[in-house]
Amino acid sequence: MTQPTTARTVQRVDARHRYEILVDGTTAGFTAYRDRDDRRVFFHTEIDDAFAGQGLASILVRQALDDVRASGKRFLPVCPYVAKFLKSHDEFADLADPVTPEVLQWLETVLAR
Repeated sequence: MTQPTTARTVQRVDARHRYEILVDGTTAGFTAYRDRDDRRVFFHTEIDDAFAGQGLASILVRQALDDVRASGKRFLPVCPYVAKFLKSHDEFADLADPVTPEVLQWLETVLAR
């Protein structure tokens, strides 16, 4: 018997400053960012509890970072999940910049608007 295929799609939604992962057309989670010059600052990743345990956060972040690379940008892993992902996926280390107190202050100001 064949297992049903689940369609998983990652899309960048610039108007909402995030990448979303959809499972069979339903939004299952997202990773949020803000752009600062040529750097994308990832600050939060979330997967809906109904979709937990399927490895969706990893798929989402990998495809988001692939998109960052394709766009010629760099990124900052403020989000704990993105920072953790980076530790075990050094193929993205060349794109990562360190998170500094100045960047955190900038992000706090941007998110407060």
